[in-house]
Amino acid sequence: MIPIVNDHATRRVPVVTHTIILLNVVVFGYQIFLGAGAGTQFVLHWALVPDQFAIWRHGWGWHLLGPAGLRCFTSMFLHAGWLHIIGNMWTLWIFGDEIEDRLGHGRFLLFYLLAGVLAAALHLLLNFGSPIPTVGASGAIAGVMGAYFLLLPFHWITFIVPVLFIPVPIKLPAVVYLLFWGYAQFTGAYASLGARSSSGIAFWAHVGGFLGGMYLIRRWGIKRPRRAK
Repeated sequence: MIPIVNDHATRRVPVVTHTIILLNVVVFGYQIFLGAGAGTQFVLHWALVPDQFAIWRHGWGWHLLGPAGLRCFTSMFLHAGWLHIIGNMWTLWIFGDEIEDRLGHGRFLLFYLLAGVLAAALHLLLNFGSPIPTVGASGAIAGVMGAYFLLLPFHWITFIVPVLFIPVPIKLPAVVYLLFWGYAQFTGAYASLGARSSSGIAFWAHVGGFLGGMYLIRRWGIKRPRRAK
């Protein structure tokens, strides 16, 4: 099930959503420009690597502002390939504009970054000491999806659903997709506990972002808009 169209009008132009997408595309273009070797080194330098945080055991607090902590932010703007960035940016395009409209530009930017940090925090906690680098905006975008789940669950979105291997467009309330997606992330995260090999998907980052996004919406007291009668 892939979301393809969200035609709900917004009151303001989602400049932050568009800027985040543009920045991700520019960074990915720079990775491509560097070439395979240098591009890979660039990604590895700025990726989130859990074992770099092992030093926290000997000095909590200060290291969040150091190079390792900075990578909680920089890793959000890196991607591992074309499908990775297209999938992430498309999802942000579908869900981001309405949440930005609801929160306002400045608060949406803060929300996006904090959701990404909360996603990274849960990933680090459940993968502490892992040498596997993590990149991608999906944790922050999962936060946007968590906000959508609370604020706009019954907005109808057009999805592509495979029926006998044929892609069929169908309109569904967002909550149907978000429940399906959330279940897939939780089961994937649970299955990853104790696994000897990585699936290549940071399920716990997705779970952390989704829950973190809902927490921020509740913490900030943002209410679901009332339906017109």
